[in-house]
Amino acid sequence: MDRKEINIRYAEYCSIQELSDSDRELASEAILATANSYAPYSNFHVGAAIRLADGTIVTGANQENIAYPSGLCAERTAMFYAAAKYPDTPMKTIAIAASSDGVLCPEPATPCGACRQVMAEYQTKGGSPISIILVGSEKIWKFDRVDDILPLIFDSLGK
Repeated sequence: MDRKEINIRYAEYCSIQELSDSDRELASEAILATANSYAPYSNFHVGAAIRLADGTIVTGANQENIAYPSGLCAERTAMFYAAAKYPDTPMKTIAIAASSDGVLCPEPATPCGACRQVMAEYQTKGGSPISIILVGSEKIWKFDRVDDILPLIFDSLGK
């Protein structure tokens, strides 16, 4: 037997002001997108903003449904819209923010497994890393690529 280890690296920021102008703009768009969330059951409002390779920004917000699990996460809402509207333009960065009772959550909200896998697929399709910015009011985490939040990406069928 051989023991293996997976390590990830990410940057942690104390405030949105520490981000680059480009990342700050995207994080701000994700925060604004939380207002478009439909979350009457959980009151957990998530917004996502994606910067495409050409600089275009698209947003999405979580959409709940009383017939759970018929809703959809903010990340997939934004990614599916981006892929449908701009099918040949790779996604470069996604920012995700969450709020409750109209207040940005202090800790960053992390994507669910399904969203991570969809990010991985679009990263592969685009041929370059998608960076991830997870926004909280007290800290922000930035990952360089999807592999950092989903190190064992399911891609067996694609090979």
